[in-house]
Amino acid sequence: MPDTPQSFAARLKQLRIKNGESLQKAADAVGISKPHFWELEKGESRNPSKELLERIAAHYKQTLAYLLGEQNEAQGELGALFRNLKDLPETQRAHVAALIESLKNSKSSGAS
Repeated sequence: MPDTPQSFAARLKQLRIKNGESLQKAADAVGISKPHFWELEKGESRNPSKELLERIAAHYKQTLAYLLGEQNEAQGELGALFRNLKDLPETQRAHVAALIESLKNSKSSGAS
């Protein structure tokens, strides 16, 4: 179930602070003004465009679903990782898959 717009605002502010960004740096990164970013964080900007939401999600390496409260942060990070994997050539994806299997096997054998 999606969160309220205030939850989006709080989530956006949390991501910005977690990344050590000023309002200006975050606004510049997604191509909007500092006051507009501040309005988003305060929940005072109504109906941001899908394009803007996608730019924010990409900047913070999260999914739209996370920004909108439809999944947790870990799921958003995994979604962003998956999007990056799709852009790799097949041989590199195979290397990543092998690395994941190796890590899973070492975890199940008790290694940390």
